[in-house]
Amino acid sequence: MMDDQKLLDTVIAEFEALTHIPRPSGHERAVSDYLKGRFTEIGCTVTQDAHCNIIADLPASAGKERAPLTILQGHMDMVCVAAPGVSYDPVRDPIKMVRTEEFISAEGTSLGGDDGIGVAEILTVFRFAEEHGPLRAIVTVDEEVGMTGAQRLDAVHLEGAQYLINCDSEDYHIMTVGSAGSVNLTFSRSLTRTEADGAAYRIEVRGLRGGHSGERIGAGRGNALRTLALALQNISEHGRIALASLTGGDARNAIPASAAAVIRTEIGERALCDILVAEEKRFRAIYGAADPEMKFALTPVQHAGKVIAADAQRDLLALLILLRTGVHEMSRLHAGKVETSANLGVVAMDEHEVRVEFFPRSSVNERLDEVVMTARAAAEHTGFGLLIGAQSPAWRENEKSTLARIMGAVYAAQNGGKEMIVESIHAGLETSWHAAKNPALDMVSIGVTAHDIHTPNERIEIAAIVPEAKLIMETLRRIAK
Repeated sequence: MMDDQKLLDTVIAEFEALTHIPRPSGHERAVSDYLKGRFTEIGCTVTQDAHCNIIADLPASAGKERAPLTILQGHMDMVCVAAPGVSYDPVRDPIKMVRTEEFISAEGTSLGGDDGIGVAEILTVFRFAEEHGPLRAIVTVDEEVGMTGAQRLDAVHLEGAQYLINCDSEDYHIMTVGSAGSVNLTFSRSLTRTEADGAAYRIEVRGLRGGHSGERIGAGRGNALRTLALALQNISEHGRIALASLTGGDARNAIPASAAAVIRTEIGERALCDILVAEEKRFRAIYGAADPEMKFALTPVQHAGKVIAADAQRDLLALLILLRTGVHEMSRLHAGKVETSANLGVVAMDEHEVRVEFFPRSSVNERLDEVVMTARAAAEHTGFGLLIGAQSPAWRENEKSTLARIMGAVYAAQNGGKEMIVESIHAGLETSWHAAKNPALDMVSIGVTAHDIHTPNERIEIAAIVPEAKLIMETLRRIAK
């Protein structure tokens, strides 16, 4: 078996190669072509389907041909987020990887460790696992936006497999055995614009921590879009305002850390400052422990442009306030775990339309149905159209999982008898779609330890990279026995 340093350098090299290829959701052709070539170089038989999913088959090692087929699975797209003031075009610009003794991170942007490091681990395992049965890698597109790669994956690629190891989790010490379902909800409304009088100001919400809307939704963090909508509603109760723009958020599954609006108003600048100071105080009373750095910024602007019609402004603010974001229900089965939540992820506005992206999750499919019904009522009340995307089913825990038992024993053997944490999570995983297509699959999800995914502070713990690779390779060896 290769030494740890070579194994570490190999995984990081495979990952760094991925960072050179821009790969936001919906723009995966280049990275798909790269992976097709890379798996071919390793010795796999590779299929690139019509959606750019990659399916790569590696023969069993000698004497292990009759072992059960095991799938290693990840996704090739990433959430692309830049720090304020950083110039970054996610369709054209590569990620600038930074490596220190402790972490891998990126310069001014999200890193794409979700799920680039998982794909790098799969490539490395395919290269260097010494004893294994037949293996299949499935690397999908568009996991971060709609999981359409997993949805559209032909079920034939899951047939015949007994085990599936999803490599898209974020803690080496945790094995995930269940995940929440979700549904994409998009509200939209056409806009008309007119000229307006009054001084123009930009109001910005800054300093929130944001984060993954599944894993961090229970951390008590504020939502910049809802915070801004509440502030604008409060300002409008002190005098007339006319809204020229309101935008914020980077992805429906990321809690928005900032948002901004441009308004025209007759309210004086000092009065506006006083209102925003009061809004900051109210915010801190609710979210201060989790988001202590939140600030409003008020800036006069010279060219605000035309404003939207008064009824559209009223209805937009009403919608953003009515949409319940954050935790809805806690689990009745697992203490301290979130069962149902929703995230107000994106508001995008141009001259002619405003779009609002809302993303509920639940480990109980019937709860999602309730949220959808509530969203329909909110859309009807505010005059918005509502597009209901495909609902991702929940992945139910298999209490008799052979794979979980094998991997748990491997982890314990490699960590001085310490047991791996086994849990279901409040986040969406592609395993839900795999289970729907092949209910007989025995699945777990694991991953290299990462922090602050989907933010410019994203970083991967280097110390977890080699243990993760060894965990997978030894699990494959024991399956082959």
